Amino acid sequence: MQKDSSSVNVNAAGVAKNTYDAIVIGSGISGGWAAKELCEQGLKTLVLERGRNVEHLKDYPTATKAPWELEHRGRMPRKFLEENPLISKAAGFGEESAHFFIKDKDHPYVQEKPFDWIRGYQVGGKSLTWGRATQRWSNFEFTAPDRFGYGLDWPIRYNDVAPWYSHVEKFIGICGNKDGIEAMPDGEFLPPFEFNCIESHLQKKIKEHYKDRHLVHARWAHLTQPTELHLKQGRGKCQARNMCMRGCPYGGYFSSVSSTLPWAHKTGNLTVRPFSVVHSIIYDEQKGKATGVRIIDANTNEATEYFARIIFVNGSALNSTLVLLNSKSSRFPNGLGNDSGVLGKYVAFHLYRGSVSASIEGFEDRYTYGRNPTEPILANYRNLHKQDTDYFGGFTTFVGAYRPRGSEDASETELGAPFKSALSKPGGWRTYMYMQGETIPKASNHVRLSDTEKDQWGIPLLVTSVGYDDNDEKMIKDFLTQSSEMLAKAGCLDISPYDTHQAPGLDIHEMGGARMGRDPKTSILNGWNQVHHCKNVFVTDGACMTSTGNQSPSILYMALTARAASHAVEELKRKNL
Repeated sequence: MQKDSSSVNVNAAGVAKNTYDAIVIGSGISGGWAAKELCEQGLKTLVLERGRNVEHLKDYPTATKAPWELEHRGRMPRKFLEENPLISKAAGFGEESAHFFIKDKDHPYVQEKPFDWIRGYQVGGKSLTWGRATQRWSNFEFTAPDRFGYGLDWPIRYNDVAPWYSHVEKFIGICGNKDGIEAMPDGEFLPPFEFNCIESHLQKKIKEHYKDRHLVHARWAHLTQPTELHLKQGRGKCQARNMCMRGCPYGGYFSSVSSTLPWAHKTGNLTVRPFSVVHSIIYDEQKGKATGVRIIDANTNEATEYFARIIFVNGSALNSTLVLLNSKSSRFPNGLGNDSGVLGKYVAFHLYRGSVSASIEGFEDRYTYGRNPTEPILANYRNLHKQDTDYFGGFTTFVGAYRPRGSEDASETELGAPFKSALSKPGGWRTYMYMQGETIPKASNHVRLSDTEKDQWGIPLLVTSVGYDDNDEKMIKDFLTQSSEMLAKAGCLDISPYDTHQAPGLDIHEMGGARMGRDPKTSILNGWNQVHHCKNVFVTDGACMTSTGNQSPSILYMALTARAASHAVEELKRKNL
């Protein structure tokens, strides 16, 4: 068990040198926002990142390379794949982006049930490789767990977050269209990318056949028409290259590295310390609050303590939960703020197993321009005002259409002049739908610290015990049936529903572990993302999620972070922290 801070020895140049106004654990999507907001408010802020440093422009080694300039033409060598069977399954992983993902053996964990934990440890975290979909949650999602009785009620509602959504959208740049859909609220949007002809056709046909289903331009973090605020960040218009996960030298999509961290740096209040593996948060029992963070240098294994008045935990959902679980003291023997025993429980994720593909004829005289990095979205139409299915929750449907080059007939040659000639001609149109479904947080789906196994820095390994349930299976079946029906009504052919049966985690949207709630007996955080029993610690990444909803979560993390940072500063001014 770790000792309380009264017995901690600072093995650096002294407490004063290691003291800041605020400490942020993690530099990804939410950590970057915490740094920006706190630095802008004048707080000297230390950002701790367990991985290496990454600088905008300088550290994007493949950003402008053509496929033939990559040593293996985009594919990873067999030896690498054999040594890294988990991380190489991640969406967007390839030779051009491998430098933004971990290697399996460097960061082990224990899978009590199959769970693919996808990670990227560097300054910027997964903001460099995220999907960039940025729909707002609707009030349906904040209220559904309580209204239908399948989960804990959120301590906040849409109106609590709406101004902060706007705050974030204006800064990072979101393209989209104001559609007036109740299940997917409008925001502060830049112009969207255009639909191609098939996407427009699907939109028209779905509208004809379903009064309650809306296929619209999705909301994505791409600068289609930069504002003065974006230009001040040094960012420019999205070039529609669709090579985002290499790091964008134009700053066309949002990342911590291109936007929030440089903005925080301009204030003169930011310090970023890479290679800092957080061991635990220091709790002072006499003061009744956290006083700092213990870290271990990833390169030297030297332990160091840093001190601050407030601490933001933004290490990503499971890592943040791990840090809290490992922050043990006499007051909190089961992890910081864990009087309820809820810490580590109610972990959930988004359901991505279902997809449907099809072909469509009749548009052979039409083609596309550029590489649109966005996709249309069919807003959730399930279980909104009432429960209209035999399962709980809803799903967002991502939709797209494309026209490959060359013959799709595998029996034809893939070498020589005939193949080269075929590549010069567009093939037939194809379309697809895939789901992003809500899952139900349950106490049985949990993570905990291993009693026996530790990592190279002496920190207990995380044990993941997370699986699917009958609700998930019913939702997948419904999605496949409904999506196939919609494509059939739109005139599509060769409709192929598919269930990947992939393990949870591969979606990268793991959530929960330190959920928000009104009652300290059933939650870890209050409505301001503060630890109920340690008010100067804020958790604003995916760990805070009370339920998963069906919208992409990253922009909600950013909005909650900005909201919590504002509250923290106000509380500091009132001397409440």
